[in-house]
Amino acid sequence: MASARVTGTTAAPPGAGRTAARARDWAEIQERMLVPLYEAVHDRLEVGPATSVLGLGCRSGLALLLAAGRGAQVAGLEPDDELRGLAAERRLPVRAHHRPGADVARSAYSLVTVFEQPPPGTEPRRTVAAAARLVLPGGHVVLAAWGPRERCESAAVLDVARRMARRSAARDPFELSPPGALEDLLAGTALRPAGGGRVGCPFAYPDLESALRGLLATGLYDAAAEFSGPALVAKELEESLQPYLRPDGSVRMANVFRYLIAERPRRGGPR
Repeated sequence: MASARVTGTTAAPPGAGRTAARARDWAEIQERMLVPLYEAVHDRLEVGPATSVLGLGCRSGLALLLAAGRGAQVAGLEPDDELRGLAAERRLPVRAHHRPGADVARSAYSLVTVFEQPPPGTEPRRTVAAAARLVLPGGHVVLAAWGPRERCESAAVLDVARRMARRSAARDPFELSPPGALEDLLAGTALRPAGGGRVGCPFAYPDLESALRGLLATGLYDAAAEFSGPALVAKELEESLQPYLRPDGSVRMANVFRYLIAERPRRGGPR
């Protein structure tokens, strides 16, 4: 997960001070990097007309748009005004708060996705607990995280964010990557593990400027920019991207993401 916060059933901003330009950079540059993850989950769960999907921390809603293209009923929670506005441009029903029954003719969903990692200071278990309350019996919750650090070329680039921020404000993007870490988040909920997988999600950009804009739009560098200054963070980030710069000027980093499928058993079903 990259940065969704849920308190009760309300998501919170992935990073303070996100500008309209950065939100659009996320929607136009960075969000598409996760399409292989979204599609793998949709294929695995056979998302279609019989599926009602809720995206927690859905940002500008590309995953929901892809699900809607398969015929699913979709809704999203995204507290950031700019990102929610971009989702509205895609004609997606995305709100800042959950209102039971407002988006589909039911008070819960057959699939709840949490593709983003909570920001520093947020307990991931609260996000998962909220997802568990919003999924129908027999439905699924999907959690995602970066894959093993050694299989992600972006690891060194992401380290810039932690190195240039106060330790207390910097969350390790790979904290949920070790085996069993996502599964541990299900403890105390009505959810049980029901499969999962790994997906290759290369981060590929036409040029260095696009790479900088896309990565800065993730929100992962917000704390670093606040502590060390935006210009210095951008400079260090640019230097960290040099090993992945190709002769034609493009930038490419091979990465792996992991997803966990959790099921909420039907009443009276096996546990």
